[in-house]
Amino acid sequence: MSGLTLRDVRKRYGDVQVMHGVDLDIEDGEFVVFVGPSGCGKSTLLRMIAGLEEISDGTVAIGDQVVNDVAASKRGVAMVFQSYALYPHMTVYKNMAFGLKQAKTDPKEIDRRVRAAAEILQITDYLERSPRNLSGGQRQRVAIGRAIVRDPEVFLFDEPLSNLDAALRVQTRLEIARLHQRLKTTMIYVTHDQVEAMTLADKIVVLRDGRIEQVGSPIELYERPANAFVAQFIGSPKMNFFSAADLSPSAAGLLGREVAASEQVGLRPEHLMVTQAEDCVVQGRLELVENLGEYALVHLVSGQGVEFIAKTEKPPAAAKGDTISFTIKPELAHFFDTDSGLRV
Repeated sequence: MSGLTLRDVRKRYGDVQVMHGVDLDIEDGEFVVFVGPSGCGKSTLLRMIAGLEEISDGTVAIGDQVVNDVAASKRGVAMVFQSYALYPHMTVYKNMAFGLKQAKTDPKEIDRRVRAAAEILQITDYLERSPRNLSGGQRQRVAIGRAIVRDPEVFLFDEPLSNLDAALRVQTRLEIARLHQRLKTTMIYVTHDQVEAMTLADKIVVLRDGRIEQVGSPIELYERPANAFVAQFIGSPKMNFFSAADLSPSAAGLLGREVAASEQVGLRPEHLMVTQAEDCVVQGRLELVENLGEYALVHLVSGQGVEFIAKTEKPPAAAKGDTISFTIKPELAHFFDTDSGLRV
């Protein structure tokens, strides 16, 4: 097993630079998730680590070895793609064994590795089936098994759950988490789904426009986002933002400080609590209630026209068009500079 080090990693396509000097340390055995919106560079960064994309500048080291000029097949990494990329004419066993057979591994060792991986992933009963006779979740497990048999130093996952339905996504996510606990191998996982990031990661790397916005544990990013972008990206529903003009006259006393004209305050939907009008931080006109059973998402519009959401245990006792007042514990409020977006 090995850790990973990126130093000033850049990527250009002609005159267009898409990765801008990425520095990152990944510890041996960590589960690290790259997350960010489409086009932020997370898959490009993963492919550069894998050796499938050439690095324009900087260095990538796996363990103590700089691998910039090392072929993808020699880097000690195994990659699981969004598409299963299974050979349809081969059985599950032959799909999992193919890479080892190409590497001229001893047949007895191939059999041992394939059967051990199949047992870990609970696909032993499927080894003689063809991929077309498997469900999407089973096919993804075969793709993961094909990576496991290579006994890599680093696993790379490129949005592996994107083709699965909601129930299978949850199930396979749990299987990947258990796999990491069992193998204790370094894993790097790319997703645009912040729920996957929060539930799987030891460490999350938030990317935007080819740059790292913040690196930290899921709880660090949730409780102390470095900037407004991270604050809105991590958390579901996303954080609400208000200027001083959107807040009630009593807000300063309840928040523990004034909100400057150059600042915005971030309030998470799950931290807003219904209160009396005279003791509120913000008020909103009720527009819509999504009653989801275990909780309700209450959609509102402030007097200044700002749309925001409150997450409550049950639907409010109010009609559409009514005004609802909310407060928040002062330690749960976040303050950001309006121009730079940085945490104040």
